Amino acid sequence: MITITTTKDLKDFCDRAAKEPYVTVDTEFLRERTYYSKLCLVQLAMPGTGDDTAVLVDPLAEDLSLDPLYELMGNRDVVKVFHAARQDLEIFYIEGGVLPEPLFDTQVAAMVCGFGEQVGYETLVRRIAKSPLDKTSRFTDWSRRPLTEAQKKYALADVTHLRVIYEYLAKRLEKSGRTAWVEEELQVLTDPATYVVSPEEAWKRVKTRTQTGKFLAIVKELARFREGYAQSRNVPRSRVFKDDALLELASTKPQSLNDLGRSRLLLREARRGEIADGILAAVKAGVEMPKEQHPEPDLRKDAMQVNPALADMLRVLLKAKADEAGVAQKLIATASDLDALAAGERDGLALKGWRRDVFGEDALRLCQGEVGLAVKGEKVGVIEL
Repeated sequence: MITITTTKDLKDFCDRAAKEPYVTVDTEFLRERTYYSKLCLVQLAMPGTGDDTAVLVDPLAEDLSLDPLYELMGNRDVVKVFHAARQDLEIFYIEGGVLPEPLFDTQVAAMVCGFGEQVGYETLVRRIAKSPLDKTSRFTDWSRRPLTEAQKKYALADVTHLRVIYEYLAKRLEKSGRTAWVEEELQVLTDPATYVVSPEEAWKRVKTRTQTGKFLAIVKELARFREGYAQSRNVPRSRVFKDDALLELASTKPQSLNDLGRSRLLLREARRGEIADGILAAVKAGVEMPKEQHPEPDLRKDAMQVNPALADMLRVLLKAKADEAGVAQKLIATASDLDALAAGERDGLALKGWRRDVFGEDALRLCQGEVGLAVKGEKVGVIEL
């Protein structure tokens, strides 16, 4: 097994990979103690069977720059193949300022090809590559050196089997005419906005039952402070304070350090120093925020008048259409998508692109009473009314 620790060796491998139609990629990282992922290992493989076609890249090595790797990731002549790519892509974007394109995600492709919802890599290795996968090193601390031979073998398997899986799925998609479906699904992964969390928008990720403007104003200011603090110090937002503590603070509206000391959920470190000062300032800013600047609550879900019988029929239709197309149901529409349809909304994802052809058109006709559902044997079909 080859482990690359110098920029020259990395450039040599990437120069060879740049002449190939694709390269398979995986990363190992840690994120338990930081806001941003700490890249600990990169695995790369190009087509072929030789020992020099698959390598480990050690980003912790002192004499290594990852610039050749980032250049390869941006090379549009080479397809970059990942499995469940989102976190890998976030690392490349945050650390290298590049999003790998063109991109192929075998998890998304497998869902389109009927392998189920969010199918795991191990399942694809077993079913497509016809090989077992050693899981003994799954919980490795990848920041520790030296890596054992077992750890290296485990890491390298994440890209060597991926070659077989990619070639199989790519051929199957081309044969079925669904390559464009996968490309459509991957657009969100190649959008830089996917990986940027603005402190100004952080409040939208906090789940709260209270929807009054003043309460949300305090939530917004607390979430903004927490996100900015976590990003600037590179610590997990939960180390600043967790969501349940944030909601408690928005409810109790502390005005002093003594008030913070009475919190049931606030960590001890957050009751003094910079975090405490930031909390008190955020609460004050939220309380004093003019009404016209209060965040607008999302009341659409509460306002939806869902027809439960229609929602149930849409679920039956979705299963039938997904089975017929050989596509994972969740990829076509979620439960909330179906509820929105049953409540009269007509701008959901299930009514766009390939989803409309597979499911959305008949779903609309069902909602409008133009078609019904009928059972024939073990299958459910659409009938004209």
